[in-house]
Amino acid sequence: MLAAAEVMRMRQTVGVVLIVIGLISLLMGGISWNRQKTVVDIGPLKAETTERKTLPIPPIVGGLALVGGVVLLLVPSRRRI
Repeated sequence: MLAAAEVMRMRQTVGVVLIVIGLISLLMGGISWNRQKTVVDIGPLKAETTERKTLPIPPIVGGLALVGGVVLLLVPSRRRI
């Protein structure tokens, strides 16, 4: 069994991680990256293009993560009798 202090520390860690993920997803709106793609490669002649990809994260997911993290930090854990 985990000690009460370990459980509390784990709840705090998960709560902070959820808050950070929620804030990042709400502020940035998703994850973007660039990809280099070769269009033409004929001997010494080479043409490349940069393609931008985006993975959108819905605001509701960020909001739920943020609320879940705040709840984990603020609501006290149940004590067993």
